[in-house]
Amino acid sequence: MKALFIEPMESRAADTIPVGTGWSYEVKLDGYRSEAIRHGNKTYIYSRNGNDLTRDFPEVVEELDQLPDGTIIDGEMAALDPQGRPRFNLMQNRKSAKAHVVYFAFDILMHKGKYVTKLPLSERRELLRATVRPGRHVSISEWAASADNLLRFVHEHQLEGIVAKRTDSIYQPGKRTGSWVKVQVHRAQEFVIGGYTPSHLGLDALIVGFYRGKDLMFAARVRAGFTPHSRRTVFNKIQHLQTANCPFVNLPDKSVGQWGQGITAEKMKECIWLKPQMVAQIAFAEWTPGDRLRQASFAGLRDDKDPKKVVKEG
Repeated sequence: MKALFIEPMESRAADTIPVGTGWSYEVKLDGYRSEAIRHGNKTYIYSRNGNDLTRDFPEVVEELDQLPDGTIIDGEMAALDPQGRPRFNLMQNRKSAKAHVVYFAFDILMHKGKYVTKLPLSERRELLRATVRPGRHVSISEWAASADNLLRFVHEHQLEGIVAKRTDSIYQPGKRTGSWVKVQVHRAQEFVIGGYTPSHLGLDALIVGFYRGKDLMFAARVRAGFTPHSRRTVFNKIQHLQTANCPFVNLPDKSVGQWGQGITAEKMKECIWLKPQMVAQIAFAEWTPGDRLRQASFAGLRDDKDPKKVVKEG
């Protein structure tokens, strides 16, 4: 059977980590969800949207060439800092920063031409270990039986969060069933870019939000996290999306609010609106009761996420 791209199974966002027998835990990696496919004695890497990333990661492809024909692996492509921690901003600038890129395999969907998605996760992990040979640019995601121990590790190393998975769960492509649950420890997620405020460097702040049904909801005006270079780079990538209409259904705000993030009708006159076709990774302190972000900071652009699938997490 030919190995073809499979839509990845999704994790459901939660505020608390599920505990009890039947759950295991992995570090939530801050990178690009990626699917590695070995077919016809060639290795291919695809993003979660099915975009071909093979040429972008030749060092990973070379090490994955050891996979048997007819194999599909699910995992995360991450760039590591000198302390070995995955950092999304390094992934964005991996070429200039000469970052150490590693593909972390965490599931196997096909083995030697046979789909194994109906096997329980515990058995798929055993097969994964027997199939993937770790190297400098390929690793196998570790899992733990104790949420408490992994949580301490995540806090100590300032990692993004934890993914809890039921060990008896099957792999359900494209589904968000609750068998996989993600919990943010250091909050960050994707947001749709719907506009910006201009400056002499191109942009001063991004205006971002998330979808609630078919409605794009304003969440934050993001000014922190940029360098002069990144402001120019982001501006060059978004300016062609300019439109006359504000894409956010919940603007204008009546006031700027307690944290000064609101966009009133008067402030909207300063905004340049964009077609909501690009996504940014944003770190933040917390959600306010009004679904706005506090202390939002730009981490990088994402081209591996469908804007229409960007929703509020946590």
